[in-house]
Amino acid sequence: MNTGRNQNHYTPEPYDPYDPVYDAHGAYAPGIPDQPTYALRTIEEPVPAGPAYTIPETPDAGWDDMPSRRRDWVSRGVLLCVLAIQAVLSLRLSNTAFQDEALYLAAGHNILDHLTHGTALYSDYGSFFSGSPMLYPVAAAFVDGYAGLSGARLLSLLCMLGATSLLYSFTRRMFNERVALVAAALFAVTQPTIVLGWFATYDAPAIFLLALAAWIVVRTNRAPALAVLLAAPVMMLAVAVKYASALYLPTLVVLAALTGWHYRGWRCLLRAALLAAGTGVLAGVGLMYTNVLEGVRQTTTNRAHGTEAAVDLLEKSGEWAGLMFATACAGAFFYARRGRMNESPRSHGLHGPGWRWRALLGLLLTGTALLAPAYQIHLQTSVSLYKHLDFGLLFAAPMAGIGVIRLVGKHFRYPQLGILIWVAALCLGVSQAQWRFGLWPDSTPLTKAIEPYMKPKGRYLGATYEVPLYYLRDKTNHAQWTSTYGIGYADKKGVVHHGNEGYRLALKDGYFDLVVLDGMATPEFDKYLERQVRASGHYRLVGAIPFKLSSGGTGTYKIWTKTS
Repeated sequence: MNTGRNQNHYTPEPYDPYDPVYDAHGAYAPGIPDQPTYALRTIEEPVPAGPAYTIPETPDAGWDDMPSRRRDWVSRGVLLCVLAIQAVLSLRLSNTAFQDEALYLAAGHNILDHLTHGTALYSDYGSFFSGSPMLYPVAAAFVDGYAGLSGARLLSLLCMLGATSLLYSFTRRMFNERVALVAAALFAVTQPTIVLGWFATYDAPAIFLLALAAWIVVRTNRAPALAVLLAAPVMMLAVAVKYASALYLPTLVVLAALTGWHYRGWRCLLRAALLAAGTGVLAGVGLMYTNVLEGVRQTTTNRAHGTEAAVDLLEKSGEWAGLMFATACAGAFFYARRGRMNESPRSHGLHGPGWRWRALLGLLLTGTALLAPAYQIHLQTSVSLYKHLDFGLLFAAPMAGIGVIRLVGKHFRYPQLGILIWVAALCLGVSQAQWRFGLWPDSTPLTKAIEPYMKPKGRYLGATYEVPLYYLRDKTNHAQWTSTYGIGYADKKGVVHHGNEGYRLALKDGYFDLVVLDGMATPEFDKYLERQVRASGHYRLVGAIPFKLSSGGTGTYKIWTKTS
């Protein structure tokens, strides 16, 4: 028996990774018996080197179109600049009280004295005021009592700044920040806005209330339908402050329907119906429990007609508001053609409203600017035309903003066009506002001249008596004055005479203790009165005070006092 090792037995060699009997991973070679177990070493293949630089994926937009805090603060910062410009443009205007300002403030002081001390009312203010005498005149007189005429005018400035801010807010919600800022910037530099910002009349608070009502209507477009009723009392308050505001209530009702269309479909008509019904109920209650109906008739619905031609009124409307209206028309056209308001290709809500809805909205907002000229053409007078134009421009401003944005183009392609339009509007607004504030003379010399002649029981005839009445309200009252617009003189037999004959007989009988004429408000009639004063033999001329208007032109205050 052979106990030695078999000479044919295979003795493996130590592991050699390069030996062809092993595979690349050190595994056993097939077909070779009795291979011992060894710890095999894995050979890692070398990794090929990558590129030194990889081009990043290009985004489809260079900015984020989602709302952000940064965008909000930048937008508000620009709005503050616009408001600052508007305030400076209004504050630079300077003159003594205008006839309407003096009338409302003097009446407000009389009503305050009546409410607090029981002083008799010197006139039935509600019968000829163009707004409720218990609202703006009282509020303005309260401020005037502490801060004077500048304080009352500052109240108007705050209202106009508030209107511009609300315009920005509801325009931004309807469109975007850029349109809202441009709309506010254009509205802020028009002549009516600049003047009304430093003018103590009904108009500024009425415009503010209409802007607030529009903001509520737009803001509640996604809320339950009943939420729109919040705008009803604001709308009626605007009408109570100035009756002519009722002309713009249908615009707000239709706006309630259009802004609710995206979220309610045809049910948006219910929203508009609720607003119309709520406003109507409040109007009925107001007419039932107040005596303002006569004032509405005298100053609004049955107002005396003038003699100015329609062509002249259209020319004035174009001069004072034509640029902004033309821009709004362009905006309405562009918006009807293309509704997309964002330049980002990944903008949310690219599938916006249809062209019919866009055309209706543009027609509504732009067409509202035509209401004031149409109303004034009906009355055939330009009295208060420039003030009423601002009511319509408030609604046309969003479309004007779209017009400028579309002219500028995507990514501010043609910024010079937008700058050109705004600078042109600024120059027109500043020059026209300065001219407007220089249409009446400085009344300070007149007030000082007639102050010594004020008596507790005196009777006075004045062309624009409201101005001395306001400044000398501690020495005279409304009942002592007769204007050159109408008279009801009772002679010694008790017969009442009106018109020219009434003035002639009153002067012939020496009825007035003082006569003040300026040749401004009623120039031809002032000449007639001057002839009657001289012919009566009861008066002597005690003062002839020349004045010069900053808008151009001269005149003379003439003061006569009774001799016997």
